[in-house]
Amino acid sequence: MGSGVKPASFRVHSLLELYEILPEDQRLIVDVLRQIIKGNLPAYCKEKISYNVPFFFGKKGICIVWPAAIPRGGIKKGVLLGFWYGCRLKDTSGYLTHGTNKQIFYKIYQSADEINESAIVKLLKEAVALDKSWK
Repeated sequence: MGSGVKPASFRVHSLLELYEILPEDQRLIVDVLRQIIKGNLPAYCKEKISYNVPFFFGKKGICIVWPAAIPRGGIKKGVLLGFWYGCRLKDTSGYLTHGTNKQIFYKIYQSADEINESAIVKLLKEAVALDKSWK
């Protein structure tokens, strides 16, 4: 079971390591979000551990999944799904929160039940179209 917050010097090297340290509720949310993201990104897009969390990129960053248990994410509880270039997405349904970061727009989930797959898929499609437009 996850032991919660780790010191800022802690380095996560794999998804297995990440899942081992996350509390059960955050592990479930991260897993559901990762499955949605991986199932809707084209083959050229990749996932890596960056900033100790799952980071998805194509030509540039697409999105990041940041559990509260990992330091420096700026959230106290839940799991943040951040779109790297959220400021450039139309987000016509207003699903994402526009916080203090001018570039990354996000949604924070407290439980897996809150995850709106269709809203995420719509945003992923828009983010991928943007990614494909980069030179």
